[in-house]
Amino acid sequence: MGGNISEAKWLTVSITLIFAAISISAYIFKRKSNALNSKIHELEASLKSSLDKCASERQGRIRAQQALRKELTQPKSENVKLTYYPMTPIGIIQSCFSTRNGTPRQPLLVPLARACLVFNTTRVPPASLEGLAEYSHIWVLYVFHLNTDLEKLWKQPSNSKFKAKVRVPRLKGGRMGVFATRSPHRPCPIGLTVAKVEAVEGNMILLSGVDLVDGTPVLDVKPYLPYCDSIPEAAVPNWLMEDNLLSVASVSFSEDFTSTLKSCWMMAGKKTLYASPVEFQSLIKQVLSWDIRSLSQRNRPRDALLKKENDELLGNTSDVDEHQDETTFVHEREQNPLNSKEVIYHLILEGLDVSYRIDHDGNVNVEKVSTSAVLDNKLNSCNYLTWKDKLQ
Repeated sequence: MGGNISEAKWLTVSITLIFAAISISAYIFKRKSNALNSKIHELEASLKSSLDKCASERQGRIRAQQALRKELTQPKSENVKLTYYPMTPIGIIQSCFSTRNGTPRQPLLVPLARACLVFNTTRVPPASLEGLAEYSHIWVLYVFHLNTDLEKLWKQPSNSKFKAKVRVPRLKGGRMGVFATRSPHRPCPIGLTVAKVEAVEGNMILLSGVDLVDGTPVLDVKPYLPYCDSIPEAAVPNWLMEDNLLSVASVSFSEDFTSTLKSCWMMAGKKTLYASPVEFQSLIKQVLSWDIRSLSQRNRPRDALLKKENDELLGNTSDVDEHQDETTFVHEREQNPLNSKEVIYHLILEGLDVSYRIDHDGNVNVEKVSTSAVLDNKLNSCNYLTWKDKLQ
């Protein structure tokens, strides 16, 4: 009997302890649950506050952007005619054309004309170029940074003295409205050209058929789309088809040319975009197959031309033609100042000074090549060795 009572008491105590433990656990769980719910409500409130703040800031940015666009496109004063947009170059051209003189008047006229477009990686990550190598050609938007009349564009239109007409080579110096030409001297000095994509590597594009001078700032590139960019039925003025006015009869090379080029190649070979002196000679022939002289040089008496003997290499003509606004450097006169065979012209390619003559019949004779001051300052971050594997 006594043993049964003891067992009953022990069982009662055990059950009591179990219920107590359960009660304590439930109390602790309830406290933790309440704390967790409180934390969840706190986080939800914080998230809602953050979302409301972001939405408010976004609305503020939208209103600010709208106000900025309105300010840019609708000047407060009628005296302010120019508006400005946040544009800056995204890359620089490293071209075979060291100066404006000799740079083709249009793209693709000189297939061997190469340039390397080097993008600024702080503005254009290399990933931006992914897929571009699948296109054969691209459009390049750039700045005519070497124009001699850029300072006019900063003046009020009434004081800029901007010329609405420019001289056109195919019209033998006749004038045409600037928007009917591709003259670099425009109200906004923005150029548009098409170029062949040879290769894409990292933050660089190797281009060919270019009409871009070394150092040209690039604003944008866009793929060339034949299905919408090419218009077979497009019409152009008759005077635009007079290409024969700009071509020469022949291009030949003197006996001294090969030896002087071989000597210069020892210095220029590491900086050039060309594989050999032979390929570089082909470039010279393609460039000089077109009469690169300015209208002034072709039309003025030779004795007037020779007065420029002491001018700088990068002198400028007063009569601007469709693309080039720079005189070819002239430094020598022999017997007859009216005979163009006695005038030596200079073309700077890849930092090398190419000397040539052209007679009245349009026959060009390339005499020699020498190094120039441009070669010393030429960048070599983009040369033939960089693209050797891509070009083979």
